[in-house]
Amino acid sequence: MTPERAADVLERAARAVQQVVRGKDQLIELALVAVLAGGHVLLEDIPGVGKTTLASALSAALGGSFRRIQFTSDLLPGDITGVNILSEGGFRFRAGPVFANVVLADEINRATPKTQSALLEAMSEQRVTVDGASHPLPDLFTVLATQNPHDFHGTFPLPESQLDRFLIRLSMGYPDRESEREILRRPSSRRASPRDQIASVLSPEDLIPMRTLVDAVAVPEEVENYLLDFVALTRQDARLLRGLSTRGAEALYRACQARALIRRREFVVFEDIIALAVPVVGHRVRARSMGDRPGEGARRAVLEILRDLPAPL
Repeated sequence: MTPERAADVLERAARAVQQVVRGKDQLIELALVAVLAGGHVLLEDIPGVGKTTLASALSAALGGSFRRIQFTSDLLPGDITGVNILSEGGFRFRAGPVFANVVLADEINRATPKTQSALLEAMSEQRVTVDGASHPLPDLFTVLATQNPHDFHGTFPLPESQLDRFLIRLSMGYPDRESEREILRRPSSRRASPRDQIASVLSPEDLIPMRTLVDAVAVPEEVENYLLDFVALTRQDARLLRGLSTRGAEALYRACQARALIRRREFVVFEDIIALAVPVVGHRVRARSMGDRPGEGARRAVLEILRDLPAPL
């Protein structure tokens, strides 16, 4: 597959999701960046603004096997990973819903930390271990998770180690006026599940070679130096208690390459770093001042660091 062909397919996937999710073109592009870069997506906001709709629509466009896990307080780790059951001749492993190409983890922070951690090994190592036996997940494995703000009743904050496994964290926000008008006027026949409205545009067989194309996107030395300067500043800035880890720097680097490919470029530019800094870095650093909402202080610090680090002309 050529880079131009890959960009065409990704553009069709974005248009398919836009049929259901109105007025969120930038968020759709960022979600595709994460998938193309081989990462996972966390969608956070209040109930009713379209988190699950976006995740479902994106999963439909991606194709492949799909499973949805509704996280609740009584969900157990085995309900996610699978369990060993006794049958004739001994124990047999019965795979859980995590064994799919695309997994929708809906309201992930309603489950207890122990259950949330069941996804940790899957997201970081693409396998699960049950009773000492390791079971590999599919070659293409993507988690699309949604969560409500931490101040909502019945939620548990995601551990930092779990947050770090999400390449991109997005906030839906309210739709603009005209998009909301269109949503309100939508006939009931168009309010079915997004997976029933969108045909698959991609497949695992498409995405795997696309991820190889991401590796081939060039990062000019001056852009690479800018990224490294930004990473270093997050570790030195007095507004942050903890700066960006090496894993986080790798995530930002690869996300920039994926965005360049989506935008039909063979090289990364400064704009890619600026556009991706908050969604990729904001949940990986800790600010001294938390702000009015969880994570707001970190996002504000990242923006201020970018402001103090102008891109060379």
